[in-house]
Amino acid sequence: ALTVVPALCSLFLTKEKWLGKKESPLAALTRRAYAPLLGAALRHRGPVLAVAGTVVIVSLVSVRYLGSEFMPVMDEGTVTVVGILPPGTSLQESVRLERRFERVLLEIPEVVSVEGRTGRAERDEDAQGVYYSELIVNVVAVEERSQSREELLSEVRDRMAAFPGVAVTVGQPIQHRLDHLLSGVNAQVAVKVFGENLVELRRLADAVAAVMAQVPGVTDLQVEPQINIPEIRVEVDRESAARYGMSARDVSHVVQAAFNGEVATRVIDGRRQYDMVLVLDDRARERFDDIQELLVNTPTGGLVQLASLAEIRRGMGANTINRESVSRRIVIQSNVQGRDIGGFVTEVQQRVSDQVTFPDGYYVSFGGQFESQQRAFRQLLLQSAFVIVGIFVLLYMSSGSGREALLIMLNLPFAVIGGIAAVFLSGGVLSVPSLVGFILLFGIAVRNGIILISHANTLRRQGLTSRQAIRQAADERVIPVLMTALAAGLGMLPIAVSGGSGAELLRPLALVILGGMATSTALTLLVLPVLYEVSEEAGGAAGSASAPVQPA
Repeated sequence: ALTVVPALCSLFLTKEKWLGKKESPLAALTRRAYAPLLGAALRHRGPVLAVAGTVVIVSLVSVRYLGSEFMPVMDEGTVTVVGILPPGTSLQESVRLERRFERVLLEIPEVVSVEGRTGRAERDEDAQGVYYSELIVNVVAVEERSQSREELLSEVRDRMAAFPGVAVTVGQPIQHRLDHLLSGVNAQVAVKVFGENLVELRRLADAVAAVMAQVPGVTDLQVEPQINIPEIRVEVDRESAARYGMSARDVSHVVQAAFNGEVATRVIDGRRQYDMVLVLDDRARERFDDIQELLVNTPTGGLVQLASLAEIRRGMGANTINRESVSRRIVIQSNVQGRDIGGFVTEVQQRVSDQVTFPDGYYVSFGGQFESQQRAFRQLLLQSAFVIVGIFVLLYMSSGSGREALLIMLNLPFAVIGGIAAVFLSGGVLSVPSLVGFILLFGIAVRNGIILISHANTLRRQGLTSRQAIRQAADERVIPVLMTALAAGLGMLPIAVSGGSGAELLRPLALVILGGMATSTALTLLVLPVLYEVSEEAGGAAGSASAPVQPA
């Protein structure tokens, strides 16, 4: 029903004949109510400009107190629960615990079904061990729930907290995929510690995690699982290998083929083809003596034991070593609940800088949605600057006057006031859709200024004074200004009040445009006439002062 409101407003505000009358009753009432307000503004120009300037300054200063995030979190109707067991957990134990996870989650009234899987294939883009369990929790529709999305996620976390030793991350499928594409982890914030020594990296990661645990809003905090596991180390003795005519590469190739396998040939069975892989027997790979006695072919055709070519010993090593930018790294990840991501990461950065000392060669970086939000904000601010410059150039080209172009451009801070107020009233968090809304708002706001100023200039050219021209222009253009503002503002109203799936992404944009159009329209009709009169008087005085004196 809201989509027909702009059309009805146009019908009742139009100045064309309406049921045989010169103008509609609503239009006449609007003009009669506007005339005394305009007169009061023109009589008290100083206070009006002072109040308007103060409001603009306060609005711009208040931006620093706004929170920030990349994209608003939308309600996907599905919850993703990732449970990470200690590395080395067997497949049987992982499956048993996953079944327990499912039974516990099904006890939540809003949960309809739970689907789980354990691990990911080795050749998958996101390969994971069998200690990694992922559950898709399907919940009832939004209108049928007895609690909000945040409350539902909190209850899921509380239920999963009953399993000690399990690192849990709770989110939503699209959100997890977006987080993984941005930072490589299934969380909103990824703090990466870089360095070379794994022991020192682990110590620093634990220290950063301890600091993050004290920051309000942190949830699902966990350090990338890394433990020491038994291993057999084979270090090639280059001198011994050279005596048999072999290089370190040749010996390494034999060890790799023995433990990882090597394709020897292809088997053709009708229309099917298979790789035949040669690999060392499982029992031989588990026995230390068999590995030492492994026979290796030499270039001369002889056989020599692997122990004669390399030093083989038992040891302990990390279960996984991850690198990024040619440097080893460990990730500390977390989600944020109850506050904006930008403010959370800023506080974490400050606390880590004050409480954690990084040795030479070790450093930390902050990724995830925060990094993408910072990059997107920089790009959008740069694009906003280009938009403002483009609008000014077009206005200057059309009017031929820089003063008039600047006068119309003053509508932009008027629009920013309402946009910032709308952000504060809707949660106080700036996001990418909010900034896009400001860019769209600039074009709409400038249009109202053009409608008023261009008509006032036309009346000035007909011989009217600046006061007479702006009064008549405002009286004759108040209805068109209101019509354009209502058409743009009310057109966004359905988006601003909608509650369907995905509405969270568009609502910030619509609210910014609604708030900006409200203040822009009001200040255009009250403050812009005052600025126009002051500008015309200043321009006239400057013209008189610079006019040459004619000889008598």
